[in-house]
Amino acid sequence: MTDHTTSTEDPAAGLLALLDDLRDVVEQARAMPMSASVLVNKAEVVDLIAAAREAVPDQVAAADRIVAEAEGVLARSKAEGADILAAAHVEADRLVSDHEITRLARERAAEIVAEAEARAAQLEADADDYCDSRLAQFEVDLGAVSKQVAAGRARLAARRGAQ
Repeated sequence: MTDHTTSTEDPAAGLLALLDDLRDVVEQARAMPMSASVLVNKAEVVDLIAAAREAVPDQVAAADRIVAEAEGVLARSKAEGADILAAAHVEADRLVSDHEITRLARERAAEIVAEAEARAAQLEADADDYCDSRLAQFEVDLGAVSKQVAAGRARLAARRGAQ
């Protein structure tokens, strides 16, 4: 008869070993002539069945722990996935917003540059008009001075000629 204690490290291995032992007992049992029946040691089979029954709650508890752990991992994964998805949506919205802000800023910058160029062109035209009007006035003043100089020279020439 084999030792039927279950392993505390792997309850599944203990149950499987007990079932293997039970199979071995039945396979090695003496066959009844002209029948599929065998003679087995009742105490040995009963011990194996009792040990298997003791191992089953351990197996169920281990399976329950594994299922609970798997459900916990699944729940954490779903929560983490939802968090990642929410963060991705926030980042996408931020990037779209940044893009829109950048586009609006570029449009406004283009408007400001166009306004500045138009204002600069207007100032240049106004400056040219002012300079032209000042030069025209200076030309008129120079013409008057030139006439006065010519008249003054003519008087001087007349005085010289009268002498």
